[in-house]
Amino acid sequence: MDTVKLLLVVVLLVAGLYGFYSFAEQALWVRLVGLLLVVGAAVLIALQTNVGRAVWQFAADSRTEVRKVVWPTRQETLQTLLIITIAVLLTALFLWLVDSLLFSIVRYLTGQEG
Repeated sequence: MDTVKLLLVVVLLVAGLYGFYSFAEQALWVRLVGLLLVVGAAVLIALQTNVGRAVWQFAADSRTEVRKVVWPTRQETLQTLLIITIAVLLTALFLWLVDSLLFSIVRYLTGQEG
């Protein structure tokens, strides 16, 4: 029975997208409301399947794990940003110097020095 329900979900989603683009003469908000209603119905049907319940449980578990994360303070974030910015600028400067040196060597070897 789950296969039939999932097939119905796919059919609903395809029909919703088809309807959204088929009724282009309607106002955008009307088409969006219709599409959202169809997507909502598809989600409700999908949640009645084993796969849908597993996905819902995964989302709930993920939300619980995100709440356990210790997020950095504003000061820690700014300090990290400053360190990364300095490292990127130093790397860019080094690469520019190496590129300039190699360019000068190639110009000298090809006789284009002027």
